[in-house]
Amino acid sequence: MSFSIVIISNPASRSFSPAKIGRAEQLLRQRGFRTEVWFTEHHDHARVLADNAIRKKPYCIIAAGGDGTINEVINGMAMSDTPLGILPLGTTNVFAREISLPLDIDGAVGRLAVGKVRDISLGKVITPMQERYFCLMAGIGFDAKTVHDVSGTLKKLSGEGAYIWSGIKNVLSYAPEELFFSADGKLYTGYTAIIGKARRYGGDFMATPDADIAEPTLRLCLLTERSRHALLSFAYGIFRGTHLRDANVVYVRASDIIAQGHAHIQLDGDYFGLTPCRLITVRNALRLMQ
Repeated sequence: MSFSIVIISNPASRSFSPAKIGRAEQLLRQRGFRTEVWFTEHHDHARVLADNAIRKKPYCIIAAGGDGTINEVINGMAMSDTPLGILPLGTTNVFAREISLPLDIDGAVGRLAVGKVRDISLGKVITPMQERYFCLMAGIGFDAKTVHDVSGTLKKLSGEGAYIWSGIKNVLSYAPEELFFSADGKLYTGYTAIIGKARRYGGDFMATPDADIAEPTLRLCLLTERSRHALLSFAYGIFRGTHLRDANVVYVRASDIIAQGHAHIQLDGDYFGLTPCRLITVRNALRLMQ
């Protein structure tokens, strides 16, 4: 059995902490593991590094960062036998919260050292040009346009503040096109959607509260009304946990969703591309340490 661990970290991240990485290495070595830290150098580099790390057959690969780093890593190691561990070093750490992982380094490493592994399913988005896995959610419409328009410079300076500012600007100019969804063959129309693979969205908000990362299913949460007022009510409802009682919201379970029309797509909080797309689930796609 290999006792080596590869830690993949993004040093350009606003929340990057050499001290926390060093502390994690110290704790892992005290438990008998050999560690290597591999740093990303550009967008999607974590996916390439994870793919390379699998060939070393390590005990596990640790994604040290936020949800964007985790997404890149899972896209490099999905369908492999190597388990994924998480060191929550992001701004909101939604996936870490989803699996109830301690947000401090000592607690997270302590959980990893127990070595409990379970298989989870992943979502997968397929477009005519590309495909990608996701573990939390896909956003189609308003939130994806907000992510698309975020200023990289402002994101470096203010983190979540950059998304809030982009969201405000997009609310003021909100004029969505109608979108068409097929969920396991049943047709719906709407203007913005969250397709949940997990419960949480943007922190501890439960946009798709009965989603389960272990199940090979998705939840389509679709706003069917075009007005700015409906959008704001939808957003406020997610904040309050009341959005599923909104008459303008469709909420269904499906394993195969097709989205048609013209809209932006985000995956796990990072921009992905444009519709049309197909969203499916892949059973037992990832071995997760938690």
